[in-house]
Amino acid sequence: MGLLGWLFDAQVVIAGHAILWREIIGNLFGLASAVGGLRRQIWAWPVGIICNVMLFTVFLGGVFHTPQALDLYGQAGRQVFFCAVAVYGWVRWRATRRAGGGSGPAVVPTWAGRAGWVQLGTVAVVGTVGCFLVFRTLGSFGPLADAWIFTGSLLATYGMARGWTDFWLIWIAVDAVGVPLLVRAGYYPSAVLYLVYAGVVLYGFTVWLKAQRAESGPAADARTAPTGSTSRLKA
Repeated sequence: MGLLGWLFDAQVVIAGHAILWREIIGNLFGLASAVGGLRRQIWAWPVGIICNVMLFTVFLGGVFHTPQALDLYGQAGRQVFFCAVAVYGWVRWRATRRAGGGSGPAVVPTWAGRAGWVQLGTVAVVGTVGCFLVFRTLGSFGPLADAWIFTGSLLATYGMARGWTDFWLIWIAVDAVGVPLLVRAGYYPSAVLYLVYAGVVLYGFTVWLKAQRAESGPAADARTAPTGSTSRLKA
C-alpha cells in the first residue's frame, strides 16, 4: 500500500492517547480551506474536499477500528455532503470570477437577509430534529449534538457558496457544540482544530464584513442586513 497504507494506519501518541495522522492532516487541510474561504479564493473548495475525504474515515472509528472506536455518523456524513456543496460553491465562485473579468476575489459578500434567514432557520430546525432521530437510531455518539453539527455545517457551507456573510455566525454556533462533543468522544486533534477554527471564524467574519461594506456600498448593506444586525455591529 505504500504511502496510502501508512497514511491510513499511522498513529502518534500524545499525552497517552493514540491519534491518527490522517485526523491531524485532514484537519490541517480543513484549516487551509477555511483560510482560503476567508480570503475568498477558489482553491478553498478543492482543498476542503481533500479534508472531507480524509475525515470521513476518521469519524467512522468503529467501522475502521480507529483508536477512538466510536462512530459519529453526523461528523462522517457531513463530509459526504460537504463534497457536494463544495462542488456547487466551486462552480458558483468560478462563474462569479469569470463574470468579474477573471481577477480579484471570487465573491462579493452580502447579508442573507430576512428571506435567507427564514430559509436557514427552517432547515436548521427540521434538519437537526430529523438527523437526531436518524443518528439516535443508528447509535451515533451524542446524537443531538451530532445532528446540529451536521445540519449547521451544511448550512454554513451553503451560505459561504452563496456569499452570505452570515455563514461565519453559523460556524460559531457549530464550533460551540462541536468542541465539547469531540473532547467527550476522544477526537482531540479535531477538538483543538475546532478551537482554532473559532478564531479563524471570528476573524473571517470581520474580514467579510469590511469587504461587504467596501464592495457592496452602504445602501446595499443596509438594505439586505437582518433586522437589528446593523445596530449590533455598530455597537
